[in-house]
Amino acid sequence: MATAPTTSSASLRADSARVRERMLAAARERVAAGDLELPMNAIAKDAGVGVGTMYRHFPTRRTLLETLAGESFEMLVAQAKAATDGAEGLTDLFRLALQRLLTDPSLAAVLASPTFECAETVALSQELSGAFMQLLDKAKKAGTIRPDVTGDDLRRLMCGLQYAVRSGNDDNKAAERYLDILMKGLRP
Repeated sequence: MATAPTTSSASLRADSARVRERMLAAARERVAAGDLELPMNAIAKDAGVGVGTMYRHFPTRRTLLETLAGESFEMLVAQAKAATDGAEGLTDLFRLALQRLLTDPSLAAVLASPTFECAETVALSQELSGAFMQLLDKAKKAGTIRPDVTGDDLRRLMCGLQYAVRSGNDDNKAAERYLDILMKGLRP
């Protein structure tokens, strides 16, 4: 698991931070249009910077992708840490995760990978995993979630939910119903 450092906006000079934000905005537009290849030359051109500047901020496409997913990842970590009730907390976390997976293709691509490139993504993943496992353990101890359910089971089921919602033509209206079916199926 490589942990290439990235430069966060907080540690940059103001002009460098603005350039970085322009590059991220150009990359977000491409991702929103369905382009997860993230062609660095094209993004640099769209942002009005040289490709060298692009690579100084984002050494690889994967680094750029993980940076784009960072905000959604942070939202999931905050939701998991804020949850107090096990089963209800898991439901709220899954609802947010499903919503973010459906609206942020960069998050879906990053979470589909078994490893991460950026130290920040590794740290966020560890935070999310720890908070998630605390919620799952709390729900199991309360008897609101089956004792045989694992964290990996839930990760895979969330991938399945995302796929199920995307495969229909119902403008994501089924997401809440599928989430309800999942949560009822997790009860003992």
